[in-house]
Amino acid sequence: HAGFTEADMTDEYALEARALTRAFGDFLAVNGVSLSAPRGSIYGFLGPNGAGKTTTIRMLLGLIKPKSGDIKLNGYDLFQDRRKALSGVGAIVETPSLHPNLTGLETLELACRLTDAPKSEIGRVLETVKLKHAAGKLVKNYSLGMRQRLALARALLGKPKLLLLDEPTNGLDPSGISDMRDLIRRLPDEFGATVILSSHILSEVEQIADHCSLINQGEILFEGKLKTLLEKSEPVLVVGAAYAKKAAVYLETRGLAAEIKEQRIIARGVHTKADGADILTGLIHDGQAIDHFELKRPTLEELFLQMTGPAAQ
Repeated sequence: HAGFTEADMTDEYALEARALTRAFGDFLAVNGVSLSAPRGSIYGFLGPNGAGKTTTIRMLLGLIKPKSGDIKLNGYDLFQDRRKALSGVGAIVETPSLHPNLTGLETLELACRLTDAPKSEIGRVLETVKLKHAAGKLVKNYSLGMRQRLALARALLGKPKLLLLDEPTNGLDPSGISDMRDLIRRLPDEFGATVILSSHILSEVEQIADHCSLINQGEILFEGKLKTLLEKSEPVLVVGAAYAKKAAVYLETRGLAAEIKEQRIIARGVHTKADGADILTGLIHDGQAIDHFELKRPTLEELFLQMTGPAAQ
């Protein structure tokens, strides 16, 4: 590892990774991945399952070694100053391992002993994740959402400046997802932490992140402000009409590209809700019987297809 030179040292980023590569046998899981997460940001690391997110996060945490590349955490080179680089980092990777026969409080006391974090922090992290009431309960009696929050409390011990959360809402019900999202949103302000949040769900990250990157098949397709990515994700208008062909002709007169798929008209070229409302009014004035009208943002998978399909070449 060549490491970062003095000229590379900047205080702007909590995490910098450059040209990370990792293979498993003949399979190239991560290919030349570079990431820069600004301090104090919530940074969404987006990609479909199997895209290389967890492998990248494991490299960032020093759990596995890259074949090549450099990593800097909180300004410290992971390969030249591992202890300092990892000392200000908290993480949840894959399914967190928690001992079922310990209470929530005992779990955190054990973590303090292992990491030298002061026990005086336990009350504060329990308060942050809203588990004070359940601190005396055995972990085996916790719901999945409570376990994820306990894992986050454990990651917050030692006041980390950088948090890496790998799919922290996996398997949670809608209420658990909402709780976890609210928690993550508060972390930069309350803890001064930069949060790297990996997910395969665009809508989840869209609600809390300000910066993001997109990984697919081990390569970065995009890195930058989330706003810029969302501008690339053109919405589609889905219309159900009694006379689909006539309605499609009307939409084309309004300058939209319209096609009929499975009794629905799919139209592109509408960018805002106000434009959509205007077109709906126009369809009704044109005498169309409309039974469905929806301005739909693409899912992450559809966005990947837009960015990697033949039209993107």
